[in-house]
Amino acid sequence: MAGVTGSPFRLLAREQGCPLVFSEMVSAKGLVYKGRRSRELLQFSERERPIGLQLFGSDPGIIAEAASILVAEKPDFIDLNFGCPTRKITCNGDGGALLRSPELCRRIFRAIVASVPIPVTVKIRKGWDEESVNAVEIASIAEEEGISAVTVHGRTVAQGYSGRADWSVIAVVKSALTIPVIGNGDVDSPLAAEELIRQSGVDAVMIGRAARGNPWIFRDVLARQLGKAPPAPPALPEIKKMILRHFKLLIDFKGEAAAAREMRSHIAWYLKGFPGAAALRKQLALISSYTEAQALLESLPASDSNI
Repeated sequence: MAGVTGSPFRLLAREQGCPLVFSEMVSAKGLVYKGRRSRELLQFSERERPIGLQLFGSDPGIIAEAASILVAEKPDFIDLNFGCPTRKITCNGDGGALLRSPELCRRIFRAIVASVPIPVTVKIRKGWDEESVNAVEIASIAEEEGISAVTVHGRTVAQGYSGRADWSVIAVVKSALTIPVIGNGDVDSPLAAEELIRQSGVDAVMIGRAARGNPWIFRDVLARQLGKAPPAPPALPEIKKMILRHFKLLIDFKGEAAAAREMRSHIAWYLKGFPGAAALRKQLALISSYTEAQALLESLPASDSNI
């Protein structure tokens, strides 16, 4: 998730039991042409491993060159983003737009696998739209060209994040491949994760938007998968503590001013649905320091209830 899954976010997810994390997507052109922002997105700590660094782009040669640059950062694997529905990405032929060009996908897979000594994975969607559902075709090409695993989001690119994810297409992809398949889309609870695995037979599930403001979801999903009693939902003191830790990690990572801007959204996610949080949203949108955030959190009404 661009602008969300930076190093501090990933570290908190790992601490809550997430077995595998991915970087924000990084522009292949940005890496090759030495863009400063692209290099910043590659930063990760050893505590985040195993980690995949994610590339987006549509030129096979540039992607292969960018992948070679990524290898020097020593990720555990490289992930290709063939699913992003954001217009500024697809209008350049990148992300989900690649699903409209299966042979270009093949050329990209072949070029990157030949250029790096580490595993390469790819994330795709159901298809460009409902008239061009081709997840099985693209996933099969990926396997043929040496891709190590495929993540399938059960929505089309045209859907964006609207409607419901179609888990049946994930099941069809899983039945067609021998490499691992990861299911994605609407996995927002331990029960949803269990149901997606049951319905599709996937090897793993990917959790994205449901983790915003809720790193505990990984702990909860793992507990259910292991047959353990569900952990108690986090109460307000624990949530406040997590918010402030997240803020401090962001300050260490990018400085207080940039961290404050990013935490405005994160704090709103952490406190969504909590009594008194709605009244703080305008103030949260203006925070510029750690101490301001701390003071706002202390102003929340005391409560022993959970979210």
